[in-house]
Amino acid sequence: MKILILGGGPAGLGAAWRLNQLGHHTWDLLEASHHAGGLASSFRDKNGFFWDIGGHVQFSHYEYFDSLMHDLIPPGDWLTHQRKSWVWMRNRFIPYPFQNNIRRLPREDLARCLHGLVELYRSGPRPPQNFKDWIEATFGTGIADIFMLPYNFKVWAYPPEQLAYHWVGERVAVTDLSRVLENLIFERDDLSWGPNNVFQFPRQGGTGAIWNSCARRLPADRLHFGAQVEEIDAGRRIVTTADGCTWSYDRLISTIPLTQLLRLSGRKDLAAAARRGLRYSSSNIVGIGLKGQPPEHLKTKCWMYFPESDCPYYRVTVFSNYSRYNVPDPQRTWSLMTETSESRYKPVKHDTLVQETIRGLLNTKLIQEVSDVVSTWSYRAEHGYPTPGLYRDQALAKILPVLELDDIYSRGRFGAWKYEVSNQDHSFMQGLEIVERLLNGRPEITLPDPSHANSRKHPFPFERWRI
Repeated sequence: MKILILGGGPAGLGAAWRLNQLGHHTWDLLEASHHAGGLASSFRDKNGFFWDIGGHVQFSHYEYFDSLMHDLIPPGDWLTHQRKSWVWMRNRFIPYPFQNNIRRLPREDLARCLHGLVELYRSGPRPPQNFKDWIEATFGTGIADIFMLPYNFKVWAYPPEQLAYHWVGERVAVTDLSRVLENLIFERDDLSWGPNNVFQFPRQGGTGAIWNSCARRLPADRLHFGAQVEEIDAGRRIVTTADGCTWSYDRLISTIPLTQLLRLSGRKDLAAAARRGLRYSSSNIVGIGLKGQPPEHLKTKCWMYFPESDCPYYRVTVFSNYSRYNVPDPQRTWSLMTETSESRYKPVKHDTLVQETIRGLLNTKLIQEVSDVVSTWSYRAEHGYPTPGLYRDQALAKILPVLELDDIYSRGRFGAWKYEVSNQDHSFMQGLEIVERLLNGRPEITLPDPSHANSRKHPFPFERWRI
């Protein structure tokens, strides 16, 4: 079986890694850029600062993935962090998750949040129709209006009423009124929630160091960089790249954006379902290199959320806190990395974004002087977040099975378009699992059942493979 892989991010590399591990040598991987990693790549700017494409951290749901990480990068070259994330609003920092720490709000906002929670408990459950309904039915109108709705618009770049809610799972902490009240009475910060409360990060090279190491461990003659796909002929099972080369295959594993796959393969019959169901937002990353040392209130923080309109970004990572090697001189420099979403509902002025970001950093008291900025870097990922829109699942249920009739298997963050299983661990394992299905007939776990995938740490071989 000749297998062709499109895309050299975590999903494509996961497929290649498993093929190579199983001794299946008739495969090739095509990657349009000149390096591995996809959205998990890292870059070094002209002044020596390292940057990721967003705030990536390493935690996983799979023993296989954990073992692989320590195979690709020795255990001594990993840094382990206790997550310390915060929300900046009302001119103050509030611990994340916000809904468990509303005691830190001004009295008027606190009263409004508590009133919304009490009314929620009085009125009982209401079946939601969309993400906005789910937010109001889960947190009450106070928390929804003050934080959840404005923040989620800033993240997704779509009105929450246009998003589904079934994807939420472990991604959002729900509100426990008794816990909120205990935190209020005992003046206690609640910081421990979430699957990534402890995470790892490479000592050197950023997140991209992981995937560069993975690519180096694979047969170099099977990895083809700078290979931009121009056409996919599903009938003849041939892929043509921009340089005129043709690549035949028996099975095609595609990790490029699903909408792009449909366009390249001429699947006009699936275009309507894709237009209706497959939405996405773009990510604009701005890196700010700074002289000196981080101020006292940022020295231990990992990342921060920003729901208000005094800055363009929704999240900022103190990237120099992840590793001292992310900056050229740890004694004299530090860094902040911001993320700003974009869609037709939330346009971004690219020519002024860096300046707006710096103004936002001043407004939110992350920096004190513009003169402290010694380096700026920006990157726009056209496909940043696969948006869980209202009609996403219907679109995927129609598109993916039809492609598989032609032996085309679309997997990964934008290949499968499921945000809830689109982290690095999920994406890598989607690549591995489709290889196991094609070669050994084993069922996929991650893509068909996100709730199960996210429910626990999975052994390898998977528990469901033993049935």
